[in-house]
Order: sequence, then structure tokens, then C-alpha cells
Amino acid sequence: METYFLQPNQEATLSLYNGTFELSENTIARDRLLDASVVAHQKRTSISDEQWSDQDSTITQFHFKTGDTGTYVVGVSTKARTLQQTASSFNGYLKHDGVIDMLREREDNNELEDDVVESYQKHVKAIYQVGDSKTEDWKTVLGYPIEFVPLENPYKKYSGESLDVQLLMDGKPLPNQLLYADYISATHHHHHGDHSHDAADHSHTNGQRFRTDAKGIVTLLLPEDGIYYLRTIHMEKMDGNKEFTHQSKWSTLTFEVTHKHGEHTHTHDHHHEEEIPTGIFVFGSILVIGILFMYFRKKD
Repeated sequence: METYFLQPNQEATLSLYNGTFELSENTIARDRLLDASVVAHQKRTSISDEQWSDQDSTITQFHFKTGDTGTYVVGVSTKARTLQQTASSFNGYLKHDGVIDMLREREDNNELEDDVVESYQKHVKAIYQVGDSKTEDWKTVLGYPIEFVPLENPYKKYSGESLDVQLLMDGKPLPNQLLYADYISATHHHHHGDHSHDAADHSHTNGQRFRTDAKGIVTLLLPEDGIYYLRTIHMEKMDGNKEFTHQSKWSTLTFEVTHKHGEHTHTHDHHHEEEIPTGIFVFGSILVIGILFMYFRKKD
């Protein structure tokens, strides 16, 4: 979304990007959607196929009207598709998308020359805030094959703080999984429609890189205002499977963070950090005047 802070009964648009967080390469065929739903006030509502529309041939969109104030969750889960890839294109993709564990496994097992058939599914989720009151829907587990679930409401967090997020696979915590987090800062938030920037600037592996702990948890840092996203690709080699050699499950989580209103907001303004705190400055000045006073009195 352009922003994840909305007002009650506001017209809004949710855009489904297939590519990166800032560039969509193609639309999503409706028959690929296994689930598309919105959770609010403890109720889960399906987004029907006809509610989606395509913009240019690159972005699939859902135009909707927000409801009552609260914290909302929206999710989309796709059916598995298979893709045949040569060894070199597969290795390149593993490197580009940061699936380092599978790359290492292929190196260790001398499989770097092996072509593959990959079965892949994508499961995406966003959390947005309507109005002021925070509801408990943020913790909803949508039941996707792989899914990020925050352990605290992201909308009770502010820039400069951190957020614990758990990664589940088949409903169980997924330990030691590599994942990436990044954000589009509010000060540099450009319009999503602008495709002129170089996609290479927005590599899939920019930002913070983590491994989940034994409980599948990471602590995500929220350094400044902006739209944050987490992404991971869990991949396994499927020995003995007739249809495909590898299975990947993709997951993302997106939400927005702002500062605590009424507090000093210039977090992106670094030059004031060198200033001397007022108290020390005043005390220092009095001290200097005092020393000068003593010095000149002695001279008298």
C-alpha cells in the first residue's frame, strides 16, 4: 500500500507485487490464488476473485473500503507452480535471492551442475492500522505453509524500537532459517508507480539479515519511520519426488512504522547529535565565567 495507516471507511488500494517490494514484474492469475483474505475484529473475510483487477500487466490490485478502526491483517497464498531451470540459472537465483543454505548444500554435495525442477509457493501478509484503536487481530495465524507472525502489535511500536517476529512452517516454529528485512524510509518514500529507478539498487538481500533462533524468532530493528518488510525462502531438496527436485516456500510480512507523536521527531537529522546538551553548556559557561572572574580579581 502507499501507506498502512488508514482512516475508517476510507477508499484504499492494496497492490500485489510479483517481483520485489518496489517493482512488480507481472500480474497474478486468479487461478493461482489459494487464499486471499482480510482479518479484522476477529473475523476473516475472503477477497473474491472478481474483486481483483490488473493495472498495466504488472500489478494486481484490490480496491476496497476500510471498515471500523482497528489493526487489520491481509494475506494472499498461492498454489504451487513448477519451474524447470538449468543448473547455472538456479545457482544464480539462489545467490540473487539469498537462499544461501541451498547454495552451500549444492556445493557440499557436488550438485552445482545439476538442473532442477522447482515447485514454489508464495505466501504474503501485511498488517495495517485503521484509525487509532489497536485490536488483537495482528496475532492471527492464517495457516499458510510458511508464515511470519509478530509477537507484539507492530502498531504499538515506534521508530527507534524493535519488534519480535516468529516464523512458522506448517504451524511450527522454524529455527535457523535465513531471512532478510528492509524498509523504505518515510523520508525517501517514492511513488510506487515510478519504474524508472534501477532495480539493481533494490537487491533482495539488502538490509538486515537474520537467522531465526531455536523458537523461530528474530528481533527486527526499526531504526526510522517507514514501510518495513521481512522476506524468506525456505527450500528443500525433494529426493525421490517424480514431479520436482526442489520445493520452495516463500513468505513476506509488511507493515509501517511511525514515531511517537509529540516526541522529538527529527530522528533522520544527524547533525544535532554533535551539539552539546544544554545543561552541560550552561554549567560550562558559568564555570568559565567563574574562572575568568577569579583570574581577573587576582590580577587586581
